[in-house]
Order: sequence, then C-alpha cells, then structure tokens
Amino acid sequence: MTRSWVPGADESLFGLDNLPYGVFSRPGEPPRVGVRVGDHVLDLAPVLHDEVFAAPSLNPFLARGRTAWQGTRARLRTLLADGRVRDRAADGPTDEGSSGSAGNRAAVEPHLIPLDQVTMHLPVEVADYVDFYASLEHASNLGRIFRPDEEPLKPNWRHLPVGYHGRAGTVVVSGTPIRRPCGQRMPGPSFGPSARLDIEAELGFVVGAPTRLGDRAGAFEDHVFGVTLLNDWSARDIQAWEYVPLGPFLGKSFATSVSPWITPLEALHGARVAGREQDPAPMDYLRRDAPWGLDLTLRVELNGETISTPSYRDMYWTPDQMLAHMTVNGASLRTGDLFASGTISSEGAFGSLIEVTWNGAEPIKLADGTTRAFLEDGDTVTISAVAPGGIGLGEVTGRITPAT
Repeated sequence: MTRSWVPGADESLFGLDNLPYGVFSRPGEPPRVGVRVGDHVLDLAPVLHDEVFAAPSLNPFLARGRTAWQGTRARLRTLLADGRVRDRAADGPTDEGSSGSAGNRAAVEPHLIPLDQVTMHLPVEVADYVDFYASLEHASNLGRIFRPDEEPLKPNWRHLPVGYHGRAGTVVVSGTPIRRPCGQRMPGPSFGPSARLDIEAELGFVVGAPTRLGDRAGAFEDHVFGVTLLNDWSARDIQAWEYVPLGPFLGKSFATSVSPWITPLEALHGARVAGREQDPAPMDYLRRDAPWGLDLTLRVELNGETISTPSYRDMYWTPDQMLAHMTVNGASLRTGDLFASGTISSEGAFGSLIEVTWNGAEPIKLADGTTRAFLEDGDTVTISAVAPGGIGLGEVTGRITPAT
C-alpha cells in the first residue's frame, strides 16, 4: 500500500488506494469537485489548475473519458503520496524522494478541508436511471413471498438481467430526508400513506463516456467511471397493487438515495472476481469477457443497529452484463447515467426488510425493545460497504419523515 502524508489517511478506509470523488461546498461558496482523503476533502480545481473541477457536478470531468480519469488519478496519487521509502535494514524512513513529497505537501495541504467543515451534494447530474434485479437470492425470495404457489423465478430471469427505468429527478444525496409516500395501496385498494415502506441496499454504477443512439456500448471500463452505494426506497404496498402488468412505478419513484462519493473502478481492482456461475450459459452478447464480479461486503443499519451484512460477490448478473443488455437494442448512454444492481441479498443476509422480516411475518426486535416489520417515521437507515484492501465506499443515509 502506498502511504500518504495526509494525517490519518493510511489508517482510514479512504487512503491513496481509494480516492473517491464528490461534490462539496463551504459556507457561502458554490459547490465544486473534490476527492476524499481520510477525513478531508481535497479541493481539486486549485490543486490541478483545471476549471473542470470548479463545476457543481462531476459530469464535465466524466465526459472526458477513461484516459483523463486514469491520468487524473495517477497525478493525485503522486501529489498525496508520502514519497519516502523505508530502509530495510534499519526499518525506518529514509530521505529518498522526500524533497518532492515535501514540495507536493506544501502546495496541496492548504486545499485540504476537514469533512466536518463542508456540505456534500449530489455528485452527478443524473441523466437516466435504470434499476436491475440481479440477485438470485432476492428474486427467489420475492417470488416465494408474492407467488407462493408458483416457481420463484419467472422463465426469463436466468436469460437476461431484468430491470426497469426509474425516475432520475428523484435521485437524492445521502442525508436528504425521505418523506413517506402516498398512493393506492394494498390491501384494498385504498389511498393513503404507505404502511410497508422498505429499503433496498444496492450498488450503483455511474456512466462517464456516452454512446451514440443505435450503437452498443463497448468495454465496460471504457464507459463506467465508478460505483456508489444506493438505497432504492420502496413502498411495498403501493408496488404490490401497481406492478402488474408493467412493473414498478410510484412504489419506487418517490426517492432513491445515493452516497455523495463515487469510487473509481480503478480503486476496486483488488475486489474483482469472476462472478457467479450461470446456468444456462448466457447469450453471446452477455458472455463475460473480464472478471467484473466485485467482492464487497455491505452493512445495513437501522437506527444505528446492524440488521444485515449481505455480500455483493454473490450477485448472479454482473455489471458488465447489465451494461451490455441495457444497450444491446441501441439505446444510448449519456454522461451521468446511473444504473443499479437491484437489492443485494446473499445466502442468509438480505438487503431489504421484506426479506429480513419475511413480508412482516417475522418482525425484528431492536435493542431499544421495539420491533420493526417495515420502516416507521423517524427511522434512519445507513448502508456502508468495504472491499478487500481496506477500501471503503462512502455510506448512504436517509431518515423517514411523515407523509403530508
């Protein structure tokens, strides 16, 4: 691991091997792009002398493409690296490279800002939002809950990554209050606030390089810049009434929360795995050309108490397959597109309350003595994740407020 001169960075989940991007502001100043290092954010525009980072979103930088992403990351790692090497005999630092490191520190350190002095914003202007349904365990569990007398999976599920188009305008940054939605709901139908408000712990993928209408996407890493944690809030009683025959609509579209930090794909190199075996073998356009399964462990907390720790590495469909399917018909990608994995559930560890409580039949008991089948007003949900090598994905949090 390359060490950094930034205090505390090496001991955190946000050292030089991570460097996630976000958009921040200080009081009285406009939002701008920064990179997280430990418990600081680095203001990039004055450090890199590039006004693209003075923009209020990552979109202008993402549009530059993979070569620019790689070059910027390499430059930042150089500027933030300690620069010293250790004498193997004495097991202590030497001065080799220290003059360059000292110069970098002197130039960069004035632009490091403690996180508690900034406000974080939505990191990208979301162009389109697509949500998939890529977990075998999650899809099977919901099939058993909603269709107990049928096969858990529909016939198409193992042949293609099932998904739906969501509402880009209601993607919000972590910390934004989530108002309980109203709508037609079951049992009934009746109209009123959702009584079965749920979470979906997911991984989101942020598109940088676009495609032309009519063209398929190329290599996954040429288009996708990075990942973000995502909570696709779900009103299960509204969803249950509306989803036949066209799928999710108002039960999903009221809010989707994302982390303020986008972790570059390059930071997750050590987390890559081959992906789950698939049967039957997918069609040619869905064949995996590279290992884009990811070894990530999530943590879902309700009011500060851990209720589940699902694993992303167990997902059936990998993100490169999702991208391939999303564009195989010629649908174009735009800079800022966001697509998500769907609920991340693994054997015995679930990413939604509908699974944890088996649709409310087995409520969980919290440390304060209360129970939950679904979310109540005032509840706070936080989702975090770590990858091998001590790479942290910035958490995503939301608090439920009453319907109006």
